[in-house]
This record gives sequence, structure tokens and C-alpha cells, in this order.
Amino acid sequence: MDKLSFLEVIAAIAVFISLLLAVFLVTVKTERKLENRLFAAFLIINAIDISGLFMHLFIDSYNLKTFKISAYLLVMPPFYLYVNSVCYSDFTLKKKHLLHLIPFIVGNLILVPRLYLAEGPAKEYFFNHMWHSPEMFFYQLIGELQFFFYIIGVFMILKKYKKIYLENYTNPNTLLYKWLFQLTIIFLFIHVCIIFKNIIRYTAYNDLFIWLHILAGTSFLLAACWFILKALNYPELFRRIDSTLQPTKDFAETLETENKTDETKKNQIEQLRNFMVEKEPFLNPSLTIQELAHQVGIPVRELSVLINHHINQHFFDFVNEYRIKKAMMILKDSTKKDITVLEILYEVGFNSKSSFHTSFKKYTNQTPTVFRNS
Repeated sequence: MDKLSFLEVIAAIAVFISLLLAVFLVTVKTERKLENRLFAAFLIINAIDISGLFMHLFIDSYNLKTFKISAYLLVMPPFYLYVNSVCYSDFTLKKKHLLHLIPFIVGNLILVPRLYLAEGPAKEYFFNHMWHSPEMFFYQLIGELQFFFYIIGVFMILKKYKKIYLENYTNPNTLLYKWLFQLTIIFLFIHVCIIFKNIIRYTAYNDLFIWLHILAGTSFLLAACWFILKALNYPELFRRIDSTLQPTKDFAETLETENKTDETKKNQIEQLRNFMVEKEPFLNPSLTIQELAHQVGIPVRELSVLINHHINQHFFDFVNEYRIKKAMMILKDSTKKDITVLEILYEVGFNSKSSFHTSFKKYTNQTPTVFRNS
């Protein structure tokens, strides 16, 4: 099998898996219909884009082939919207999101005079030489600007999501942040391969051009398979936040200017610490800062500033510190040697083995088992 045939096989498999996963996402019964449909749209558009590697075997229409090429400009918008829908529980599609179609529309409009409206030899000549035309240079420029605009946008969303989650929730699905971050890095890597491939297109290194095609196609195929494995192994992966929540730094200065003396803050911190020890609210695995504020009787924004600025910890670390301390007591209790580490982590408020081990090692520099036996 030569390299071109191998590339066509890889592309066909990638298209098949992408479409299969898209069908599953659209038909599966779940409350998260919007995010599933957005990711399905992302997969379908990618499948259309990749199908160009073997489309020539079945389709002769120059217009259809060119329209397929322009589908690349529709790849990133659904991924960007998907990340929004996964991170924010109140995200909905609105008419303004139709603006994401502008690059796709512009990219096709510039091809109208010399391709879509052309006929006969003129159309054939332009299609066969279009990658050296001003129109396609402008198209590629739009594509690169669009891609990095969305990639930067995705990283900004993830950065805000992680910060707000750590400040407002315990046992957060940092898995979600890590997973989306990893997924974005994979797509960035694939795109870098595509950039090099497009550069090599204008050189005499045809073999390298094909191998970069194969690398990009294989990477996308593996990414689709990886997504399936993640969905199967971590069905509880997603816990979203309200987009109206703000990072503490956005309102900390305002609260600091109010009449809150150092003595008042000191008393509130002491009140909070006593409450954590006596009432043990951290045993609730889904405790949020809003719930703790209600229980301890401190306004939620004041509590957020107390923990994140005056105690200098994220809410996540603040609560998990008490969980770890309680776990340490149980691990060292000779009367509770029969209780397994897994039972202990659930007892003290964790609901994830990986989260417990990460927090325990961060606090003690030891694993729970080593600590128990030391």
C-alpha cells in the first residue's frame, strides 16, 4: 500500500468514527443535549473536512469540492461554543452566535467570481491552480486568524472556569479543566501539522506533504477514540458553573473599602475556623461556598474574600485541608485499621480517589497508605 492509499484509509476510518460518535451524541438520552449536539456538529464538520482526502474518488463537482474545503472555516466555532456549554450551566445558543458564520461566508464569497460562477475550462483551470491564487491566499489568512482567535478564546474560558471553580466549589471536576485543556492542545497540535503541511504544499517536498497529512489525520482519529474512552470511563466528568459568578479579585477591592476593620476580619476568620471544626460542613462532598456562607452566617462575597485573600487559599484547598486532617486522624486511629482508604476518602467528604490522593500528598508529601504505616 502506497502513502496516498494509506492516507485515504486513515481518512476514511477517521470519518467513520467521527460520524458514528456524532450519531451517538445526538441520539443518546441525556440532560446535556446542547453540548452533545455542538460536539456532534464539530465532529461532522471535521468529517466533511477530512473526507476531502478521498472525496475525489466519488465526486467530480468542482463546486462541491471547493465548498468542502471551505467547511474548514466552520470547524472552530462549534468547538468554542461546545467549551462554553460544557463550562457554563446557563449557556444557550442565541441569534448573535450566527456571527460565527461570517468567516465561512466571506471565504466562499471570494471564490464566487472565478470558481462558483465560472464554467468549463476556466473553472477547471482555477480549481487545479487555486492554491496559488490570491483568493486562496486570502482564504488561508482568514482561516489562520480565525483558528487562533478561537484557540485563545477557549484558553481564556478555561482559565476563568478553573479560577471560579476553585473559589466556589469543593471536589471540583478539575478533570473537566484538564480534559478540555488536553483536547484543545491536541487540536492545536493537529493544526500546527496543517500549517506545516500548507507551507510544504508550495515546495517540492511532496513526500513530507503527504506524511504531514497522515500525521494530522491519524492524530484526529486518535483524538476521537480518546474522547470515546473518556466518555465511557468518566460519565460524571462534567460539572458546570454559573457564568454570572465572578473571580474574587473582581469584587475584593470594593469589599475592602467598606467598613470592615482588621479586628472584624480576624473575628470572622476565627468564627469560620471554629465552625469548620465543630460542625464539619466539609463532610458534604458537594459543598459550595454559597452553602457554607449560609451555614456560617457570613455574606458569600465576604466569605470568598476572607478565604481567598486573607486566609490566602482557594475555597477548594481550604475545605480539603479539613478533609485531609480528618482523614489523617482516622488513618492514625488504631481502632479503625480495618477501614480501607477508599472508605475513608468517602467518609471525609471526597468523592474521587484521584482527588483525595492528590490533595493528601499535597498536604502531607505522602500517600495515605504510607502515612498510615509510618
